[in-house]
Amino acid sequence: MSEPRDWTDANQQALVAALDRVRRIIEAHAAQSATQPAPDGDIPGDGHPAGPFALDALVNLFGLSPFERDVVLLCAGVELDARLAAAVGAAQGRPDLHDPTFALALAALPGAYWSALAPGAPLRGWRLVEIRGAGLTGAPLRIDERILHFLTGVNQLDDRLAGLVTAVGADADGTPHDQLAARLASHLRQAGALAQVVGGDLLAREALAAAAAAALGCGLLRLRGADVPAPAAERAVLTRLLAREAVLGHAVVLVEVDATPEEAQRVTPLVQTLGVRALAAGPEPLAALTGAAPVFELPPTSRDVQLGTWRRALGPLAERLNGALPPVLGQFRLSTEAIRAVASETDLDPGSLWDRCRRAARPALHGLAQRIEPVAGWDDLVLPPPQVATLREIAVHVRRQSQVYDDWGFAAKSARGLGISALFAGPSGTGKTMAAEVLARDLRLDLYRIDLATVVSKYIGETEKNLRRVFDAAESGGSLLLFDEADALFGKRSEVRDSHDRYANIEVSYLLQRMEAYRGLAILTTNQKNALDPAFLRRIRFVVQFPFPDAGQRAAIWRRIFPAATPTTALDYERLAQLAVAGGHIRNIALHGAFLAADRAEPVGMGHLLEAARGEYAKLERPLTDAESRGWR
Repeated sequence: MSEPRDWTDANQQALVAALDRVRRIIEAHAAQSATQPAPDGDIPGDGHPAGPFALDALVNLFGLSPFERDVVLLCAGVELDARLAAAVGAAQGRPDLHDPTFALALAALPGAYWSALAPGAPLRGWRLVEIRGAGLTGAPLRIDERILHFLTGVNQLDDRLAGLVTAVGADADGTPHDQLAARLASHLRQAGALAQVVGGDLLAREALAAAAAAALGCGLLRLRGADVPAPAAERAVLTRLLAREAVLGHAVVLVEVDATPEEAQRVTPLVQTLGVRALAAGPEPLAALTGAAPVFELPPTSRDVQLGTWRRALGPLAERLNGALPPVLGQFRLSTEAIRAVASETDLDPGSLWDRCRRAARPALHGLAQRIEPVAGWDDLVLPPPQVATLREIAVHVRRQSQVYDDWGFAAKSARGLGISALFAGPSGTGKTMAAEVLARDLRLDLYRIDLATVVSKYIGETEKNLRRVFDAAESGGSLLLFDEADALFGKRSEVRDSHDRYANIEVSYLLQRMEAYRGLAILTTNQKNALDPAFLRRIRFVVQFPFPDAGQRAAIWRRIFPAATPTTALDYERLAQLAVAGGHIRNIALHGAFLAADRAEPVGMGHLLEAARGEYAKLERPLTDAESRGWR
């Protein structure tokens, strides 16, 4: 017989020889023969230059005894060898019953012992074989399909994990955190080690885990925490299959987990019971793993690291975009995945790079805040000159922050106080939201209104988590965050009378810290400036008081309120300015009047606006006085 040409042929020959040995044992048992079975040494070993055969690897990986090994071979043989299947049927007195039972294994195989089929023993604990039917000794045994493929030399991901688990290779570009990867690899050298990787973005955490696994000669299997089932029974099955896959593939398991409590409750028991090298990765540590899994935290991504990621993603195009990269680096902190997505877009040029980065940053805030498309410009604002000057100063601070903080070194002196925050205070309808729109449009940044209902929680600690998610998500794009009616969230810190007061103060303190560190612009609006905690006012860089407009300002608002395409007739802006309402109400009156005029096929006139004004005043529960409407007809 010729020598095997490669490992696959040699493995096949070794498996056939092992199955032949088990077949002879079963045939001898069926014939009530006294013939002694061939010794264990008849099974080819690991002398092939390409390494151990699959059967030897299976025995070593799961610590199988000779009897357990033969049970696996017996179950595999009936699938692979018709002669062995027939011998099993004959030995059990049922020619039609080809699946062996544990009773047959106990009676026929050498070195048999009862506890081999205990739930915690390797055969059932690792799901190498399965019991099909009721009972234990009399129920048929079937080899798991994944194990059967492994024995034949096919080492592919279990079909039941397809779509849930992904094999991840080490990044060709490596990781900028080599020392951290080395420390993580050192910890993972211990079998069954568990650790947490936090900070950075998803791909940065994944790259760190892959680099650490590669240093150990291992692969990396990734599972999303969102795919971990909530029912304990389903989770137990997934845990065992995943752990077995890690053993068969010499891999480290990485479970990516969000910061939501529901996901943490599912992921924590899974990683704790895997029993193989595993990592829980997310934006922050899982509290339930404190003390059980050391935390390896990625440092904030520096501008140099981001520049390197951009250059690798862009390739030769980086030189042609070089002039456009510095402003992008100063404003956006995109994830590696987002950078690669932007770099892969066609027709990328210096003019489109900024806007494409804006779009790439948007998904992070999806579901956390409402994006407002800014349409108002500086000419639409009607404010006293000092307020307009302050708004323009805010725009300068946002536009030049990278130059001052990074290039001129202010960020290196201290990380505190770098956040650009502004308080817009004034009565409702005086233009606070419009001013935020003007800034966003001028700076070419996205504006997000924070929905307080999604932030404030009655559960202790949840408000801080929600705030962290908002600020972390906004960091990637340096978006403008608009906290409307902020006094509802940022009220005065109360005197501590009970635990609720204490935790409310913790929420306020956490918000102060995040505002000081946020590299974008956070705008707080309030109708009651006096309701704010003085500690906030000390930490807010800009305070803009939006006054109730006087008659001259109201007339200016009326002159700008109608679009150029709106037909109007004989509008007296000075008389319209007699209405003592702010800009927001002026807009409501103008819009309502336009609908009335459109319904009557007429241009917008004073009569339509008078009718609309009565409706707006009724909504405000205010009477429309003669002084305000005198001379309109």
